[in-house]
Amino acid sequence: MQKFKELFLFGLIGVVGFLVDSGVLYLLKDALGLYVGRGVSFVCAVLATWILNKLITFRKSRSGHSALAEALRYGVCMLSGGAVNYLTYWALVTYYALAQHYPILGVAAGSLTGMIFNYSTARLFVFNQETNLPAPAKSKPDHR
Repeated sequence: MQKFKELFLFGLIGVVGFLVDSGVLYLLKDALGLYVGRGVSFVCAVLATWILNKLITFRKSRSGHSALAEALRYGVCMLSGGAVNYLTYWALVTYYALAQHYPILGVAAGSLTGMIFNYSTARLFVFNQETNLPAPAKSKPDHR
């Protein structure tokens, strides 16, 4: 049941990532184009989802790494899902006029196909040390 809850939360946070990804792409597409703009928007989405997944989805799991190392590990792990994500996007905007005019369709399809890869790598390689967060320690009376 815990894994289902995690996947559900991961999916919800993925929606936030999708909004960040799409929003940044639409802000940058005229200046950088559909391909470079998507690369930048993807990095922004990865950072946003790492922060939210760390705080919400995997809050009871710890990586055992510093925040910087964990963020880098998360980013590297997201590349497998990101590759599937971007290739799906690329195929749609390259071969379908509808996706060329509405690149959000490519972003949506890419996000869905990459999600399962992203969850698996986050669960297995980043947030893999299950810990129950300890309750705050009660101070013991000083009996001197």
